[in-house]
Amino acid sequence: MATMKLEIVTAEKQVYSEEVNGVVAPGIEGELGILPHHAPLLTILQPGELRIMREGQEDNYLAVSGGFLEVMANHVVILADTAERAEEIDEARAQEAMKRAEERVTHRTADMDLERAMASIHRAQARLKVARRRRHPPQAGGGG
Repeated sequence: MATMKLEIVTAEKQVYSEEVNGVVAPGIEGELGILPHHAPLLTILQPGELRIMREGQEDNYLAVSGGFLEVMANHVVILADTAERAEEIDEARAQEAMKRAEERVTHRTADMDLERAMASIHRAQARLKVARRRRHPPQAGGGG
C-alpha cells in the first residue's frame, strides 16, 4: 500500500515523524482525509482528534488544539498549537478543564470573551475523546 511522510510539530518539539497510509484531521470546515499522493493543500486546523493510519497497525489518535496542515509532494506537515497522544492526557484534568469551561459559558459576564470560552470547551472535548480511546478503543473496521 502507498505511504506518505507525516510530520507533526509543535513549538516545543517534533511529536511524530513516520511513513503513514492516511491521516484524518479536524479541518476548519470539517474532517479532512489525506491519503498518499494527495493534491497540494494548506488549511487551518481546529481543535479536535487527529487519526493516523498505518497498514497492519491500530490507528493512532492525537488531540490537537488547532494549527495548520500542509500537503506537498506526498509529505504532510502539521504545525499544531498542541498535540497530545492518548497516554499523555490526564483524563481527570481534562474533565475538570471541560467543567470549568462549561461553567464560564453558562455563567458568563458581559466582559467575557465567549469565543475564547467556546474554544476551551472544544479543546477539552478533543482531549477527552482521545483519552477515552485508551479505555475504549474502536472496534476493528469501525473507523473510529
